[in-house]
Amino acid sequence: MPENIKKETIDNETAENKAEEIEIEGADEESTQAAEEAKDTDVNETESDDDALADADAKADDKSDEKKGLFKKKKKDKKDEQIEELNDRLKRQMAEFENFRKRSEKEKSQMFDMGAKTIIEKILPVIDNFERGLAAVPDDKKDDPFITGMDKVYKQMLTELDAAGVKPIECVGQEFDPDFHNAVMQVENDELESGTVAQELQKGYMYKDSVVRHSMVSVVQ
Repeated sequence: MPENIKKETIDNETAENKAEEIEIEGADEESTQAAEEAKDTDVNETESDDDALADADAKADDKSDEKKGLFKKKKKDKKDEQIEELNDRLKRQMAEFENFRKRSEKEKSQMFDMGAKTIIEKILPVIDNFERGLAAVPDDKKDDPFITGMDKVYKQMLTELDAAGVKPIECVGQEFDPDFHNAVMQVENDELESGTVAQELQKGYMYKDSVVRHSMVSVVQ
């Protein structure tokens, strides 16, 4: 083979080898650059995560400080707590005293009514005797001074009883009511409806809203 051909062949191989080396070097540089960029990205992401965590911790600390501050503000002085406690005890005692006063007044009123009813029950037979005695007086003796005096005493007693809250129970012609009337007999009466009080045998009385003595009556069948 001629020398000039060998030389050209060697030169061509040398050029090809250099081109391959250049390509390899370029590839290595690209891969190195990509690796460095990836490292930079990881570092940046790590720094971002660290910054986010730091911000979250700072916010949590701020909230904790705010809560502590609110707790400190809500915490009251011992003197204020004692004042509130004493005011609460005072209000409770005043309420208890008011309830005790009302209960005492109610009990006193009930005891007074019971005593009054007891006395009224004892006076009513006296009233009955006055009525029987005055009803038995003949017409020609009704103008007698003694009879007139007894009649005035009787009327005065009724006036005082009425002022005290004692009133007679109306019954004749009324429908029979067991809360006010005590039926002791039944009669026939064409003028009155069945169940109507026909006659009052003994007068009944009420003291305020309670019955002291039921009216003793006869009722139409």
